[in-house]
Amino acid sequence: MSLLDDPGLFGRQWAARYDHGLPDPAPAVEFLAGLADGGPVLELAIGSGRVALPLAERGIPVEGIEAAPEMVELLRAKPGGADLPVTIGDMADVAVDGRYPLVYLVFNTLFNLTVPGRQEDCFRNVARVLAPGGAFVIEAFVPDPAQFDRDEQQIQVWSVTEEAVTVRLHRYDRAAQSFLRQTVTFSNDGVKLQPFGMRYQWPEQIDAFAADAGLYLEARYAGWAGEEFRPDSASHISVYRSSE
Repeated sequence: MSLLDDPGLFGRQWAARYDHGLPDPAPAVEFLAGLADGGPVLELAIGSGRVALPLAERGIPVEGIEAAPEMVELLRAKPGGADLPVTIGDMADVAVDGRYPLVYLVFNTLFNLTVPGRQEDCFRNVARVLAPGGAFVIEAFVPDPAQFDRDEQQIQVWSVTEEAVTVRLHRYDRAAQSFLRQTVTFSNDGVKLQPFGMRYQWPEQIDAFAADAGLYLEARYAGWAGEEFRPDSASHISVYRSSE
């Protein structure tokens, strides 16, 4: 099994630094609150609660799925974090019961499912737990062909200090729509590796996953403020609905 197949890998590696420099959750919270229909709502890959906690502060019951216990520890340490039900597991399995009027997956995290077929599994399992007419909201970047029209491998110097040097190496596989990023730190303590991968999809490919799961695209925006989605948009917020 590939190391990247482990759904808790990202959280274990990055939990200590995860809350630094993340986007302001307010626009996402405002958008999602309008679809919550009183809840309960389910966040896949709830992480440290960046979106879930302010959503819960509005009185909306929020539940979560998270593969990394280290991330859940961050969530539990925050005000209100101990009150949110969180299931430890792979988000693609959606191993919860119930009928949710809203399930959401933000910050490009769908693409963290790198094993072929697992993104499709995620959609099918979300459809299973959605209430009739319920919404599944995805936030993802739109792949830029120019960005991946480069050499198969790329090296970046990430940081240089008196104590350590960190470099990042990328390997791209355009045919598989995937990339592997390895962050390597050299220090007096030795060498530390932090691998990360993504399997990216264009919006129409994600639409096909939804259709196969019995969901339909209700709306697509370029951002959480409801900006018009255009051919040159760099990201999208897509709202899929259950027809049952």
